[in-house]
Amino acid sequence: MRVALVYDRVNKWGGAERVLLALHRIFPQAPLFTSVYNPGKASWAKVFDVKTSFLQNFPSATTAHELYALLMPLAFESFNFDAYDLVISVTSEAAKGIITKPQTKHLCYCLTPTRYLWSGYNDYFKNPAVRLLARPAVAYLRSWDKVAAQRPDEYVAISSEVQSRIKKYYGRESKIIYPPLMIDIQDNKPEASEDYFLVVSRLTNFYKKVDLAIKACSQLQLPLKIVGDGADQKNLQRMAGPTVEFLGNLTDDELAVYYKKCRALIFPGREDFGLTMAEAQAFGKPVIAFKAGGALDIVEEGLTGEFFAEPTVSSLKGVLKSFDNKRYNMKLCRENAKRFTFMQFERNLDSFLNQKI
Repeated sequence: MRVALVYDRVNKWGGAERVLLALHRIFPQAPLFTSVYNPGKASWAKVFDVKTSFLQNFPSATTAHELYALLMPLAFESFNFDAYDLVISVTSEAAKGIITKPQTKHLCYCLTPTRYLWSGYNDYFKNPAVRLLARPAVAYLRSWDKVAAQRPDEYVAISSEVQSRIKKYYGRESKIIYPPLMIDIQDNKPEASEDYFLVVSRLTNFYKKVDLAIKACSQLQLPLKIVGDGADQKNLQRMAGPTVEFLGNLTDDELAVYYKKCRALIFPGREDFGLTMAEAQAFGKPVIAFKAGGALDIVEEGLTGEFFAEPTVSSLKGVLKSFDNKRYNMKLCRENAKRFTFMQFERNLDSFLNQKI
C-alpha cells in the first residue's frame, strides 16, 4: 500500500511531531507533505522525504507562517495524491483540506478543529480592534474549513475533548486513538522524588497557561522547574520568583532525568490531549492538571493525580498546599500509561484501517 503523510507545517517540536515520528515507524517509506519546512527548527523531520508547497519560497514563510493564513487552503489543495492508496493528514488546521480522488482514501488524524477559528477564537482575538479587522479573513477561513472538513473519508480524534469538537464544529463522527508515547516504559524505573514540581511545555500563554504554575509556585515558595521555550518566555521569566528555574529545551534523555525525580508534573492548560501527562505517568509520577480537555482522558483523580477546578492561581494553589506525592502509587501511574504506548497506538490504528479503509 502506497501511503503519504500530510502535516500543517514542519517548523517546531511538540506532541504532534511525536505522532508523525510514530507514523514514520509504521510507514517508513511515506513522504511528508507540508505547507512550509524549517530544517533549523525541525531537525526531527530529517528522517522524512519532505515535500513542501509553493509557500516554501515566500518571504518569511518558514518562520512566520501566520502571514500566509489566507493562502494555506490553496497550498494544501495544490498537492496531487493520485500516486497513493492512503493519505493520513495529521492536522489542527488546513492539512485536512487536501483533495483526493475516490481511489485514494484519506484518514484525518485530527489534533483539533482549527483552534483560532473555533474553540480558541476568543483567546486569539481578545482585542476588539484586531477582532474587527480580522472578521473578513475569519469568515472566509471558517467557510473553507467547514467545506474542507467534509473531505476526509474517516476521522480519528486524539481525545474525548477533540472528538466532541469534531462533532460540534464539523458534524463528523470519529474514533478515538490516543497519541503514542515514544519512550520505553519498561526502562523507566521509578526513582525517589526530589523536592520540585515540573512543567514541560511550549512557553506560549494562549492556552498553555504556564503563568498559573509560575505564580502559584512563586507565591507558595515551592521549587518549580520549567522545560521548554517559546514566544512568552521573557514575560514568564519576569513574573517568576526565586524558586522557579527555566531549563530551556532538553533532549529526551535529559528530560527523563527530570521526570524521574520530580514530585509531580503540573499541567495548567486546557490541552487537546497533553502527551507530557502520559509521559509523567510512564515515569511513575502523578499529575496535577486543570480539570478539562485531554487531562480527563489521562489522569485518574485520586489515583494517578489530582485536578484543580478553575483555571486560576488560587485554585491551583489550593491543590498544591495539600499535595502529598507519597499518596500516589508509582506502579498505578505506570500501569495507566500503558494505554498510550506505541504498541497500543499501532494496534489501534491497524484495526481501524482494516475496518474502515
